[in-house]
Amino acid sequence: MSRRLRAVALLLLVSACGSGNFSAPRDLDNACSIVAERPAYLRAMQNTQRKWGIPVNVQMATFYQESKFIGDARTPYRFVLGVIPMGRQSSAFGYAQALDATWEEYRKEQNRRGAKRDRIRDATDFMGWYMNKSYETLGIPKNDARSQYLAYHEGRNGYARGSHNSKAWLLRVSADVAKRSAVYREQLIACRKL
Repeated sequence: MSRRLRAVALLLLVSACGSGNFSAPRDLDNACSIVAERPAYLRAMQNTQRKWGIPVNVQMATFYQESKFIGDARTPYRFVLGVIPMGRQSSAFGYAQALDATWEEYRKEQNRRGAKRDRIRDATDFMGWYMNKSYETLGIPKNDARSQYLAYHEGRNGYARGSHNSKAWLLRVSADVAKRSAVYREQLIACRKL
């Protein structure tokens, strides 16, 4: 084999090993299908449920709403005059759409310097940590997908101020998250994953 061909083969092998599968699972409306296609998701969420007490179905419904289970999801770009890109709408990134500052707070507090937002086990642990803090500071039950989502989206201070109450669209979204959480729970029970 020529030197050039070996170099190309090695480059392809290294790039294949380093790339992650950040695409969404095929059937986002079926929790059993999601966990059958991506068993690592279920293991990560079960670990988070054991550690933080946040039910798998609440996590799944929040991941659906935040990123549709896309590991490298980012917010859209902002444009000036409709054509000039001015950066992203926020620093939210990854499965959990964690903001830079909140992610750094989590990594520091949990001593998880190597945690990455595009790694499902880190994203689920982050979500569990955040929602557990919402339970501790705001008294939001861990299985209350609607209120947990509102605190997750608005931040705990925003939730405490009631900032969500003036956003009809967000109240609709949080109701959808609660419905999806309930559906996912029933589906996971039916396929014996809960």
